[in-house]
Amino acid sequence: MTRMAGKKALVTGGSRGIGAATALRLAQEGADVAITYERARDKAEAVVEQIRALGRKAIALQADSADAAALTVAVDRSAKELGGLDILVNNAGIWHYGEVGAWSLQEIDAILAVNVRAVIVASQAATAHLRQGGRIITTGSCLAERVTDPGIALYAMSKAALIGFTKGLARDLGPRGITVNVVHPGATDTDMNPAVGEHADAQLARMAIPHFGKPEDIAGLIAYLASEEGRFITGAGLTIDGGVNS
Repeated sequence: MTRMAGKKALVTGGSRGIGAATALRLAQEGADVAITYERARDKAEAVVEQIRALGRKAIALQADSADAAALTVAVDRSAKELGGLDILVNNAGIWHYGEVGAWSLQEIDAILAVNVRAVIVASQAATAHLRQGGRIITTGSCLAERVTDPGIALYAMSKAALIGFTKGLARDLGPRGITVNVVHPGATDTDMNPAVGEHADAQLARMAIPHFGKPEDIAGLIAYLASEEGRFITGAGLTIDGGVNS
């Protein structure tokens, strides 16, 4: 597949899970890819090596998404080293569980910094580099639309905020042909939420299709939105959750 030949992409949080699968899928479709990682340098380098084995250019940049300055530098470096930027995938995110009375200000600030502010910061930095017809795609969560259990309000809020941001940014960037969308995965088999984890059975019980998604499933939808075929989709939230929110 070469429908993204010549394209340049940045995937934040690209060292594992959905981020790694997305970086590899974009490379398989012909794009050169930069990824950011926070601590897992070995995993990030492994992803880079897989991309290079496909004959594509790849770089891994250390950047904590909670650090706005570092994230901005990573966006700028990606564009410089890849020779431009066509696709930004805001994938980095953190999980939080706890009922409202137990939240600390530190936990609130951490969720907002990574799940919300980082998306804004990276998108803002990318607008200086994105070419006509560029793409911004953010990883949200099906919990942004339907909160199924107690204890996840803070996380759900952070992902719901991305809906309004996506719709507004799509309006701002539409005249440049840049599309902006958010993908809402459901239970996906990753390190953060393994298909054999202690909460897996409860998640399966809510699905119309009773099995966890694979990171490659989410990556496939992101790749479609990033491709020329996705040019008329913008300001949208696309749910891919095995029917949890159906």
